[in-house]
Amino acid sequence: MRRFNAALLLPLLLATGKPVDIKEWPVPFGGHPRDPYVDQSGRVWFVGQRGHYLAYLEPASGEFKKFDLEPGAGPHNVVVDRDGTPWYTGNLKGYIAKLDPKTGEITRYQMPDAAARDPHTLVFDKNGDMWFTVQGGNFVGHIARSTGKVHLMKVPTASARPYGIVVDSKGRAWFNEFNSNKLGMIDPATMEIMEFVQPRAETRGRRVEVTSDDRIWYVDYAKGFLGRYDPVKKEFKEWPMPSGAASRPYAMAVDDHDRIWAVESGVQPNKFVGFDPKTETFFSNTAIPSGGGTVRHMFYHRPTKEIWFGTDAGTIGRAKLP
Repeated sequence: MRRFNAALLLPLLLATGKPVDIKEWPVPFGGHPRDPYVDQSGRVWFVGQRGHYLAYLEPASGEFKKFDLEPGAGPHNVVVDRDGTPWYTGNLKGYIAKLDPKTGEITRYQMPDAAARDPHTLVFDKNGDMWFTVQGGNFVGHIARSTGKVHLMKVPTASARPYGIVVDSKGRAWFNEFNSNKLGMIDPATMEIMEFVQPRAETRGRRVEVTSDDRIWYVDYAKGFLGRYDPVKKEFKEWPMPSGAASRPYAMAVDDHDRIWAVESGVQPNKFVGFDPKTETFFSNTAIPSGGGTVRHMFYHRPTKEIWFGTDAGTIGRAKLP
C-alpha cells in the first residue's frame, strides 16, 4: 500500500546561508531564450523558442553564435550528444532534429504519428539514446541516436500533458504528467508506462529530477511543494516551498551532492532555492538579478559545479554552487 508522509504541518527553517553567485548574459537575439546545455568544449547551447533559432554562448568571451532554423519551428529544448552534436525539439513542427555545428546542416526526424505534434523535452540515457515527452500529443517517445528510429508510447491518462523527463540508474524514464496528479515511468525492457498517483489531487508537477539513490523529485507548480517519490518503499513525501502556495516552482536540477535546486517562478524576482535531502531543509535562497520573469528548465554541469538556465527576461544565467 502506498504511504504518504507530507510533513505539511511542520515548520521549516529557511537558512539563506551564503547566496549563490549568479551571473547573466543578455541574449542579443531575443526570441525567448531557454533550456541551455553545456557541450564538451564549454559552449552553452540554447534555443530561441519564439525566435526559431539554435545558438550558443562562449562564457569566457561573452560571444554568441546563432543558427537560424526553419521558420515556425518553435524549438523548445536542446541537448548535446557525445559527438558534440546538438539535438532539439521542433515543438511546432512535430519533429526532433540535429544540427551540424560545422556546416549548419539540419537533419530532421519526423514523428511517425501525426498526433505526436509537439515534441517537448529531451533527455539522454546511459546508452546515449534519447527519451522525450510530447505534451499536447500525450506521448512519451524514445529515439535511437544511431539510427534515428522513433518509438512512441501513448500515456494511459487522457490529456495528461507529459512534461519534464529524467532517466534513473536502471535506465527507467520518469516523467511528470502536468495535467494530472501522477508521475509516469517507462521500463526500457517492456516499453510499458506505469503511473503513480501523487497524494494530493491538486498536484501539478512540471519538472522532475532523480538523485543517486534513484529517488524521484518533483515540484508542484500549482500549490508550491517540493516532492519526493521513493520507488522502493512506494512512498511520497512533500515539503512546502519557502514562498508558499504562490511560489510556482518550475525549473529543477540536482547537483553532485544530491542537493535539489529549484526556481520559484511565482515571485518576482524569481528565487533560486536549494534543498538538502539529508537534513530535509531549504538551505539557500537567492534572487535572480534580472528578475527572471520565469525560469523554465535548468542544466547542471558537473565539471564546473554550475547550473545554467534561461529566463523570460531574455538572459542566459549561470549559478555557481556553494
